[in-house]
Amino acid sequence: MSVEPETELQAEDAPKAESRSFRFGEHAGLLLAPAVFAVDQLTKLFVRNNFELGESWPATGFLRLTYGTNTGTAFGLFPNQTLVLILASIVAIGFLVYFYRAHALNQPLLRAAIGMQLGGALGNLVDRLRTGAVVDFIDVGPWPIFNIADSCIVVGMIVLVSVLVLSGRIGGSGRADDSCSGGSP
Repeated sequence: MSVEPETELQAEDAPKAESRSFRFGEHAGLLLAPAVFAVDQLTKLFVRNNFELGESWPATGFLRLTYGTNTGTAFGLFPNQTLVLILASIVAIGFLVYFYRAHALNQPLLRAAIGMQLGGALGNLVDRLRTGAVVDFIDVGPWPIFNIADSCIVVGMIVLVSVLVLSGRIGGSGRADDSCSGGSP
């Protein structure tokens, strides 16, 4: 007699556990956004508090920390366009939130990619709002100086495009069962 009620209880609890797990998984990608944002802002704060503008550590070498600022976009394009870049960031963040909700709920890699991009976009937006320029400090060889937010945006874009290409959503695979709905076929 006691075996049957336990079995029924276990059977009733299984869907609830799956439901809780799915809800956590649904938002796991969004947990990356605040993590990226926090690491980005903390590293920028460290650089602002411990370096003079233009100072590098070590003084020479292929990989250095160099305190710089950027009023433009990646690679210094569109300098001194702070208002335009703030508006573009807000539109991009809005699009990422829409894309996350509309297309990435059943795709863990897409959720992670969008979370990285959101955290990075928010980190750079806060810099632009606070000072009109983004703090950059990662100095690698001939590349322009960049920061954690920039890195996460780029990695997130690479993952996003890779997932979409490999799933046939972009690139013309012609498979009818691959829609951007994110749902199961």
